Amino acid sequence: MTEPAIVRLEGALTMRTIVNTLGQSLPDGDLMVDMTAVGEADSAALALLLDWMRRATAAGHTLSVRGMPAGLRSLSELYGLDEILPLAA
Repeated sequence: MTEPAIVRLEGALTMRTIVNTLGQSLPDGDLMVDMTAVGEADSAALALLLDWMRRATAAGHTLSVRGMPAGLRSLSELYGLDEILPLAA
């Protein structure tokens, strides 16, 4: 089995900063989004992850997330997305 490509996100991932990440091309194959270096995140980060998950699924690949900041994880639970977004241990 092939290891997933790792996409590392860092810094602030908010409505003010997300424009720099939107439309980013993603590697082919399965993806692991590493958020361990994200210092600030809001609902825009969740929208980005959902978009990337949709794109990966449409291409027949998987996407998982590791290191999601606690605040973003709480927001994900509030919106009921914790059942949709695959969080890695």
